[in-house]
Amino acid sequence: MERTYRLVIACPDRVGIVAKVTTFLATYNGWLTEASHHSDPTNGWFYMRNEIKASSLPFDLNSFRIAFEPIAREFQMCWHVADSQQPKRIVLMASKESHCLADLLHRWHAKEMDGEIVGVISNHDDLRRMVEWHDIPYYHVPVDPDDKSVAFAEVERLVDALDAEVIVLARYMQILPPELCDRYTGRIINIHHSFLPSFAGARPYHQAYKRGVKLIGATCHYVTQDLDEGPIIEQDVIRVNHSDTIEDMVRLGKDVEKQVLARGLRYHLEDRVIVHENKTIVFE
Repeated sequence: MERTYRLVIACPDRVGIVAKVTTFLATYNGWLTEASHHSDPTNGWFYMRNEIKASSLPFDLNSFRIAFEPIAREFQMCWHVADSQQPKRIVLMASKESHCLADLLHRWHAKEMDGEIVGVISNHDDLRRMVEWHDIPYYHVPVDPDDKSVAFAEVERLVDALDAEVIVLARYMQILPPELCDRYTGRIINIHHSFLPSFAGARPYHQAYKRGVKLIGATCHYVTQDLDEGPIIEQDVIRVNHSDTIEDMVRLGKDVEKQVLARGLRYHLEDRVIVHENKTIVFE
């Protein structure tokens, strides 16, 4: 895949933003391979994502940042630019259930994922052989229910040692402490086995079964201190009916979970997600 620079912008909406950015790129013969933007009339903000062919520009990424900074100041932009050939470093976290972890490992092994898995952290040892078959380090960090602080201190140490940019909770069945959520804001992605905000918390399929729902789903979202209430990246559903048992719902739900987590992670890795307050703009 050809190398691109991904320019992502959020700023107060006003006349001339698109013209200013595209003129800047045209001045340096920047070749756009993808362009997306969205204006939100409710909050008065503007969002943009451009992919520029790196070979068309006369400078590297740092020089791009320096050249673009005056425009960013003029329009009060929250912005960043990323290199598609510098894949983000990913740490996966899981417990005993393997379906989401196995799916992401397969996508990484098949080179379908725009990122580098640098380690897997688990509070159980069950999934070690599967992970190590992929030549990925596996870190068993048991969690003492009477004192979880020791385990999460080790998790933080490992994330820092691995220089991870993204943490993916691939059915990691522990609640992260507030200090970790704050430190890695916008960098922790979770899959919740429910179509949030419905059936938040534990055992959502059992809750859904008791309500006799006709649709079940899964939600990929960023983790915050507020359990299962972080900004939503991706969701999907599958139809069920009265004849489906709880076991059927769990089986069908796992298929949705895998797909939703993989899509949500891909959007994040490709710099397609902008978070504004507790809402996301996703340029698919």
